[in-house]
Formats: sequence, structure tokens, C-alpha cells
Amino acid sequence: MERKICSCFGLYKKFKPHLLMIASQIGYTLLYFITEASFNHGMNPHVYVTYRHIVASLVMFPFAYFLERKMRPKMTVTLFLEIFVLSMLGVSLTLNIYFASLRYISPTFVASMLNTIASITFIIAIVLRLEVVDIFHPRGVAKVLGTLLSLGGVMTMTLYKGPAIRNLGHYPLFQIHGNSAAPIHEDWLKGSILIVSSCITWSVRFIMQ
Repeated sequence: MERKICSCFGLYKKFKPHLLMIASQIGYTLLYFITEASFNHGMNPHVYVTYRHIVASLVMFPFAYFLERKMRPKMTVTLFLEIFVLSMLGVSLTLNIYFASLRYISPTFVASMLNTIASITFIIAIVLRLEVVDIFHPRGVAKVLGTLLSLGGVMTMTLYKGPAIRNLGHYPLFQIHGNSAAPIHEDWLKGSILIVSSCITWSVRFIMQ
């Protein structure tokens, strides 16, 4: 019995990063449901971002204070500025730009562009020499092929013009603005710039972390 428990604990330690990544994706899925419900009830996206992070701060504060109080480094001006820039780029700016882009382009295009975040992060890491790619090693080949497949999939989703897909109620697509619903006004240039900027800032956040 004791050997079995030790074996399970060993497997848990080995696959802990993978389990945490799966839990993170489940959390994001639940967050999308909450986000959709908030917008359907007329909440402004920028107000939603503010409330979302106020709640997150209140929930995370006890864990940070009691579990990591003795592990935290001393707060310096440099560290404070790093945390501020990381929060500004990776959270506030990223999400506000993301929701702003939905006013100008289709949600399908926005969703497909989000899949480029991993590829953009990989490219920035290479440019900054934080990532070394060995094309003669299977791992290096997998990274390059994964990046190309990701970008290729996004280009296919973006450029392919298939039959129009209507919702079950046959209503036109609407976007929530403030407390009222208004039709989306497409402006592909402005919307594309916004969503690409959002993906880049999201990638920079991962690099800074």
C-alpha cells in the first residue's frame, strides 16, 4: 500500500506541469462562459476587465500572503516597475485591446489569431536569444514544425472563404456596446492591427514571466 502511494506520488510529480496546464485550460473555459454571460447581460467589456481583476486580486491575495510571504524577494523600485509593466502589458492592455478588436472584425478571425500567440512567443524568444533551435534535434524540428503548422492554420482560417454559417435563430450577429446591442461594423484594417497588437503584448508577457 505504501509503495503504491509512493508510486502515485511519483507519477504526480512527474506529470505535475501537464496537469496544471490542463487545469489552466479548464479554468479558461469556465472563464469564457462567465465572460459570455456578462456580455449578454449588457456589461461593458472594459468594465468587465476591471471587475475581473479586482476579484482575482482578492481571491489570490490570501494565497500569496500566507503561502509565499517568506519566499518573496524584497520589494525594490526595479521589481515594482517590472511587475507594473508585466501587469500593464500582459493583462490590462492585452485584454482591452482584445475586446476592442471585436468591434471591428469577426469573432472567428479573432479566435483564430489567438492561436498564433505560441508561435509569436517562440519567434520573439529566438530573436532575443532566449530560445535555441537545433534543427538537427527532434525537439528543435518539432518546435519549428509546430510554429509553421500554427501559422498555416491561422492563415487558412483567415483567408478561406467557405459557406456562411448562420446561428439557429437566424438572427444577425450582434456585439454588446455599453448597455445596448449594436451590429458589428467591420473595419478589417483597424481590427487586424488591434488583435495582432493584443497577441504581441500577450507574447511579451510570457517572455517577461
